[in-house]
Amino acid sequence: MTISTPTLRTDEPASALLGTLAAQGATGALSTETGIVYLAAGHVVHVESAVTPDLGDLLTHSGALAPDGWWEAIDQAGRRCRVGRQLVDSGHLAAGALELCHLGALFDAAYFVLAHDGPALRFRPGAAHWLGAVRSVPVDTVLRESRRRRELLHRIWPESAVDRAPLARVPGPEATDLPARRGRTLAQVDGVRTAAQIATALACRTFHTLVELRRLAAAGLVAPVAPLIPGPSPAPSPASAPSPAPASAPATVSAEPGPTPRPLAPDEPDTALLRRLLHALEAL
Repeated sequence: MTISTPTLRTDEPASALLGTLAAQGATGALSTETGIVYLAAGHVVHVESAVTPDLGDLLTHSGALAPDGWWEAIDQAGRRCRVGRQLVDSGHLAAGALELCHLGALFDAAYFVLAHDGPALRFRPGAAHWLGAVRSVPVDTVLRESRRRRELLHRIWPESAVDRAPLARVPGPEATDLPARRGRTLAQVDGVRTAAQIATALACRTFHTLVELRRLAAAGLVAPVAPLIPGPSPAPSPASAPSPAPASAPATVSAEPGPTPRPLAPDEPDTALLRRLLHALEAL
């Protein structure tokens, strides 16, 4: 069953709208300011956000899947919304490894989509993600897990700016005796990268990276980079004022989400988390 856009109020929090959609067994895509939640028969089947590594980043940067295998699956099955199925059927990835990584990416993105629980922008009935069906999760489970993560991160360090802003090291003595994961995370802090970019470089789920970054912030080792506020510039004299540049045509933006563009030079991962999970699944 699907519902049409007029039945939704755009001033209602996204979590409340998700509950409504779940109760009505809706299928489609619910867009917010920070991401998109895809539903099938009232269950969450995928969540994507621009501030978290996507499934392809996690799989390829961890070494669990070669980049060529990922893009081959998108080329062959993206239009049919069966990329996940293609990865398994082609032998590129075990079904259990795909499911584990997919759930990790889903809950990571859901945390950002629901972190501030802002209003939903629109609901597109019948819209499907190009990944296709991997594992569906009840809406209540997604909401509960997002709330649990938010509360845990707040207990570690209450400033949520760490989650999105570029991060820099705080000047001071070199940190020593850090746990291995925290030390690897700190090594990626360069004043430019955000938490999501650090997670991608480490081939790690965003939430695990956020836990370490907030612990580093609580220890006074990292801090968000303050945005530059430009000051007023003097008005040019008429003789030196440059002629106005011709206005450029606005860029065309597709309304349909798609896979992340192929990276030109991905960072080398420091861990093969998903490969170890794959070996563990096969051993079981």
